[in-house]
Amino acid sequence: MSVKDIRLQYSGLIIFAAKLTSVLTGLIFQFIIARALTGPVHGQEYGLWFNISDVSNYFVLMAGVLPFWAMRYVTRDKQGATKTGIVGNLAISGVAAATYLLLIPTVMSALHISSTYLPTYLLVSIQIIEVYSIGVLEPCLQPRKPQAIGYGLLVQQVAKVAIAYLLIIVFQQFLVGAVVATLTGFAIQILYYSRLVAAELKQKIRFEYIREWLKGSLGNIYNVIGNQLAAVIFIMLFAIGGDEARGILGAGAVVVNVITYSSFLSYALYPKLMADKNCEDATSCMKMVLMFAIPMTIGAIVLADSFIVLLKPEYAGTGAVLAVLAVDAFVSVISSFYLSILYGFESVDDEARLSLRKLVKSKMFIAFSLPYLHSAFTLPTAYYVLTNFASNQPYQAALDVSVINAVVRTAMFLILFIVVRKAVMVRIPWRNIGKYLLSAAAMGTILYIIPHPTRISLILAETALGGLIYLGLLFLIDKETRKLPKDIVQEFRRK
Repeated sequence: MSVKDIRLQYSGLIIFAAKLTSVLTGLIFQFIIARALTGPVHGQEYGLWFNISDVSNYFVLMAGVLPFWAMRYVTRDKQGATKTGIVGNLAISGVAAATYLLLIPTVMSALHISSTYLPTYLLVSIQIIEVYSIGVLEPCLQPRKPQAIGYGLLVQQVAKVAIAYLLIIVFQQFLVGAVVATLTGFAIQILYYSRLVAAELKQKIRFEYIREWLKGSLGNIYNVIGNQLAAVIFIMLFAIGGDEARGILGAGAVVVNVITYSSFLSYALYPKLMADKNCEDATSCMKMVLMFAIPMTIGAIVLADSFIVLLKPEYAGTGAVLAVLAVDAFVSVISSFYLSILYGFESVDDEARLSLRKLVKSKMFIAFSLPYLHSAFTLPTAYYVLTNFASNQPYQAALDVSVINAVVRTAMFLILFIVVRKAVMVRIPWRNIGKYLLSAAAMGTILYIIPHPTRISLILAETALGGLIYLGLLFLIDKETRKLPKDIVQEFRRK
């Protein structure tokens, strides 16, 4: 399939549907973990579960560096780009995993984590290699078979839940069971993706590509380090606010992560814009993204007190953290959308030749620099607030950190919006947005008035009710929404 033949709506809907389906499997997985890691014996392990992710993230810093350029080369039909990207990323993953194995005992000691958990933390070295593998396979599939990403997610989620149930519930292997289940899910996902790129793996490795990518990757490394620097705030929360504070924030993040799934409705936009530079494609995708992101955000805010106990009843009363995280997730979705536009119109590597000087002068480099500006505000502010007003106060610490992150992320988005606006004029569908907001506001009002349940079945039922209210109202007031089912059927019938 040519990049220009990508069907934005079809691929977006496939991935979004897969993401929504994975919500159920994801909730089951997190529910198994949250309910298993309770009590005086295993209660602290819930915070450790999120800490494992926080720590390992520092060793996957380079996972997207070469794939960023590999995807752009695949989009431009450069022979051998897929195989070269995979081999290059796997080489980096070996170094990263080895470094993790050497440093993790020291890291655990510095964070006052018992050596009892060392074997579990060591297992994560395998996950590091898996993250690098998926990190290059998905970008290589994005310009050709973007819908395959959705199928890969479903394969991974189903396997992960099945293994988690077996290890955690049946064999009572709690934290280590969660880690092994995650590793297994990733492994199966990698096998699925590998089959899809089998033909490209027969091509020759092009070492000249790697030379060009390494030149451009200095900019990516700069960006990745900036993003990970911003994530120091979570380590700070764990160290000062306590493991329960990190657990509260982590539980809220699990729920609002569903909001970010709406960004996958525009997953194919980036390579599509690289191919034909059509601004109307961006506007069309924006409608689809906001049509779902807006009601999801409002629903999460209104039902925050119910959703937070969905995973862990002990966190009842901390719904405000989830509400703030919902706003933060919405801003992340919009930021991701505008980054796709910026990268799609960027021409710094049009001739498959990269110049560091040209990259530094590009608008892409401005986007790469935003995480540093983000960190310059969040880290000192969070440290001051946590040490002076929220030390060993889990709920307050989690709330403060979520507010600080959300406020600064919004400011960074405004800067990104201005940069993109100066580069390309993308029409904003204000009329459609107004209808989405009106329908979502009516839905939110109804959900706010009716009682908020704490039983899982009732929470899910009320969530479904909210979705029906929103879609019903939108069907009444929006002609494009009424046409959507017919358009979707036609899209899926196209060969």
